[in-house]
Amino acid sequence: MTDSTTQSPSLALAVDLGGTKVEAALVTDQGVVLPGTRHRSPTGPGRTSDELQAAVDEVVTATLATLPADATLIGVGIGSAGPVDEVNGLVSPLNMPVWRDYPLRDRVAQHVPAGVPVTLRMDGLAITLAEHWVGAAQGSDHVMGMIVSTGVGGGLILHGRTVSGPTGNAGHIGHVECGGFDDPCACGGTGCLEAVASGPKTVAWAQRQGFTGTTGEELAAAYAAGDEVAVAAVQRSGRALGQAIAAATSLVDLEVVAIGGGFSHVSPDLFEYARQAVAERAEFPFVTKVRIVPTGLSQDGPLIGAAALVHRADVLR
Repeated sequence: MTDSTTQSPSLALAVDLGGTKVEAALVTDQGVVLPGTRHRSPTGPGRTSDELQAAVDEVVTATLATLPADATLIGVGIGSAGPVDEVNGLVSPLNMPVWRDYPLRDRVAQHVPAGVPVTLRMDGLAITLAEHWVGAAQGSDHVMGMIVSTGVGGGLILHGRTVSGPTGNAGHIGHVECGGFDDPCACGGTGCLEAVASGPKTVAWAQRQGFTGTTGEELAAAYAAGDEVAVAAVQRSGRALGQAIAAATSLVDLEVVAIGGGFSHVSPDLFEYARQAVAERAEFPFVTKVRIVPTGLSQDGPLIGAAALVHRADVLR
């Protein structure tokens, strides 16, 4: 006999669009990625617009096909590399130049039943929601989440509510300029955090100093072995991170910054270098109080963040 009080599980379809891949999965209202529902496909600057859309269609349809018969799809959350146009559901990822003002929200909505809400936000905001919900920022209401990977993204929660600004791009800390760095950035700026501290840019800087590796993993191994160039590269990136975090904390009085993304794992020392840069603001205890911590999430973090746009919609502003 079926228990009449048993409710069907409420699931969100989570979509995460980044500079190297797009992923989709079904996520529970407890922030758990449902096993067997996760699918991914490559993206990147070399893909045509049709190829990028085909990749999105592929992962979305494959994931929807895994929706359990007894489950209810209550919404779709999309976290996208920015810039975004939150109001109109458009994306213009810096590392995907063929997509400018691309109607990603509406294209994904075509795959789900009418009436199922589809919410698009910048990926940094989504990851911040995830850290606040089930990650390293639980219990804090003045939070920045960061992704340090192919690019550098971020998002803000202040007074317990998300802050996205009039266009949806608030928290775009990867394009805050850091003092003492002259690296050109694809956005047109100079010395932007992303141009200094992202994984590919850190490796490229190390290569200019004689490093022969080509990946962040190789740089991490060289750092662990004490290679002087690798150590200098990680120190440089960590300092830039700390400078940007100190500036952001000066502006909005953060309590905690939670950092995830592939390159954030290059070494635990990356966080120490960032903390040292923040500590230089010794006359501003409201800045030096900020805690810089590794993500409290697994590699599912970006998907959990996209799902939080649905499951934690009450926190969205």
